[in-house]
Amino acid sequence: MTDIANQYARCQEVGDKVSRLFAKRWDVALTQFNQRCSDAAQRLSETGTPDSAWNPWNGYRYAMDMAERSVLFWDTLRQRGNGFVDQTRQGLQPVLHFRHELVVDGRQLARPVNYALVRLLPPDGVVIDARKRPYVIIDPRAGHGPGIGGFKDDSQAGVALKAGHPVYFVIFYRDPEPGQTLLDVCAAEKQFIAKVCELHPDSAKPAIVGNCQGGWAAMMLASSDPDHTGPLVINGAPMSYWSGAWSEGEGDNPMRYSGGMLGGSWLASLSADLGNGKFDGAHLVQNFENLNPANSFWDKYYHLFDNIDTEPPRFLDFERWWGGYYLMNREEIEWITRNLFIGNALWSGDVRGLDGAAFDLRAIKSPIILFASLGDNITPPQQAFNWVADVYGSTEEIKARGQVIVGLVHQSIGHLGIFVSGKVAKKEHQQIASVLEAIEAFPPGLYGMEIGEEKDSEGKPHYEVTFREYRLEEVTERLNRFERVDEQPFEAVKRVSELNQRAYEMLLQPWVRAFSNESTAHLQRQFHPLRAQRWAFSDMNPWLAWLGPAAHTIKTKRDAQANEAPPARAYEHYGSQMISASLDFYRALRDAMTESAFFSFYGNLPVDDHGGDAPARHPESTDNPRDLPFVKDALASINEGGYTEALARAACLLARRGEPLPLARLALKRELAKDYAAYLPSLPEDQWRRVRGEQEIIVRYEPDAALATLPHLLQDRKDRQKLLELAEKLLADRRVQDAEPSSAQLAMLDTIRALLPIERAPASRSTAAKPAVTETSSDHTELGRKETL
Repeated sequence: MTDIANQYARCQEVGDKVSRLFAKRWDVALTQFNQRCSDAAQRLSETGTPDSAWNPWNGYRYAMDMAERSVLFWDTLRQRGNGFVDQTRQGLQPVLHFRHELVVDGRQLARPVNYALVRLLPPDGVVIDARKRPYVIIDPRAGHGPGIGGFKDDSQAGVALKAGHPVYFVIFYRDPEPGQTLLDVCAAEKQFIAKVCELHPDSAKPAIVGNCQGGWAAMMLASSDPDHTGPLVINGAPMSYWSGAWSEGEGDNPMRYSGGMLGGSWLASLSADLGNGKFDGAHLVQNFENLNPANSFWDKYYHLFDNIDTEPPRFLDFERWWGGYYLMNREEIEWITRNLFIGNALWSGDVRGLDGAAFDLRAIKSPIILFASLGDNITPPQQAFNWVADVYGSTEEIKARGQVIVGLVHQSIGHLGIFVSGKVAKKEHQQIASVLEAIEAFPPGLYGMEIGEEKDSEGKPHYEVTFREYRLEEVTERLNRFERVDEQPFEAVKRVSELNQRAYEMLLQPWVRAFSNESTAHLQRQFHPLRAQRWAFSDMNPWLAWLGPAAHTIKTKRDAQANEAPPARAYEHYGSQMISASLDFYRALRDAMTESAFFSFYGNLPVDDHGGDAPARHPESTDNPRDLPFVKDALASINEGGYTEALARAACLLARRGEPLPLARLALKRELAKDYAAYLPSLPEDQWRRVRGEQEIIVRYEPDAALATLPHLLQDRKDRQKLLELAEKLLADRRVQDAEPSSAQLAMLDTIRALLPIERAPASRSTAAKPAVTETSSDHTELGRKETL
């Protein structure tokens, strides 16, 4: 009886909460709708459109203008349909703007996949330096084709090419290879990266850029092959798919409810079986379109109609990518839905590769840059960042493992804009590319990247990049105001999905497979609504034979620049804004009802895996950081080590704290590291960061003991002499003097001097000593990028 009473009380609590949340959503949606209507009316009144807008002459002008725009609009859609038909006949090609050449064809590998590695050829006037760090861009395979990361000059690929870097692109073909799995794809991508390293033996490890689902593919790649991958740039990747709720509450991101509302992964399996073992990517694209009906069904088309004289080239260029639908094997879509969208298992270590080893994201050795946007309702910042807290559990573990994680948040851009927007490419992606080497020199930890913008007298923007170190605990608290309690029902979704999947496989799947064949699958794909609306409005339709010649005639006589728009266009704009606002209002109510239904059903199902608490965290997380094994191990080794540990500890003791870190200071450190490389230990970068992280833990929790035990690390007099000589040379360097070391740093240096007494000739602080320049290996040079001040 007690259990029944508790369950009843829980149902009442969930019901009350869902009702309050729905009422709040309704109020917010209604307020936003009324505000948009008011704003539209205000804009109409500000245009000062007189009543004479509808006099006979203006009415005639508007009618002619609208008729001409209508013909040109429908002709543009006809051109879109023709392009779709041509693409389909040719087998769909990447939408890359740049010429490219094939390097590795994944279809020829021992375990063939429909992926390939291509090298982008630079545009005219751009010179590539083969010694610079190569870039490898991995685009998402979420229904669309590859190339969106390089489909115009101002793109991720374009930014890297202009900077002189070799750029490679991981593309894929429309049809998957028989039996291909996502694990096969990951193994192929490892071979691609190895090939890039082989082609550039004198360069730094390649930077991997992963977009959306290409982001978690890049993370899987880096965790399975950490020795060949350089810095990772992860853009809008849903690493923690259950997370959401940035602003309005538990359900602010409706995309995450899709799996639960569809009953789990069984529907993806059904779609693949109806496709004779292949899942149609058009289903995924249709889900994206349904997410924003105002844009999908009205805004983008009215924008084309309203700007029909200038907009068609851009519209057709984008639709060439948006309308290319690719296929997946049944095994691939089932792996994605079970392990990522519903299972949320990538960060947990439960996902294993072909060799049986788990994908452990903590094995990644290179710095990771996470780029997300507050305006992204497909991959909100929580989904991009929460995995860090799940994997590492604490700031101390990040430092002890020598990891550098940098977060960059855009304030408003949507999901596609993260990869497509030229403004984002010129600002965020360009600045990311410019700081990659500097980020490798960071002490381990979690950083926020900020990009300040100023315009010169000519209006040209200039950017200033700064970094600020954060603790993981404060970032997690800021991202998750509800302490991730709203993720509990997703455990129930996972269980229901497993139950439905087994039921489908036992009861329906044999019948579906028996009645499916390649002919029925092909017919089903051709009549998918997204495909049908394109080929039906193309030259394949004989009823449209008149449209092309009519549009050509109108273009030859129409001069939009010479004729001002009729005054009645203002009323047209007003009507369009009202339609868009109505569709957004519908979306808000639809999402609110979906959210209420989700929590009403799954919120009342029992979840026992974690005792009803919040979702599982890293097992080593604790409220007291001193109890963490990483902290205990670091403090236990306070007397252990030699010159390397002493140098790292001195760097921690002398570090500036609580200040933004400007890019100029990072550049100075790189210069100093090269000039004083002879004083630096020869260690790989990841090992140096690990040492630095352990010493930082010691300095943070036992600052007095860290100072007192420093002499124990420098028993050898030559090591003491070397460390102090480095400190004196840095202090006497004019570049360091110009950076103005703080009084706290100078006082700490005096304390270190007193702890390490040796006979030496005093050096004058005011005299600039010439830096010691020596030829060193790349390990020396790279290793030297540390915080010596």
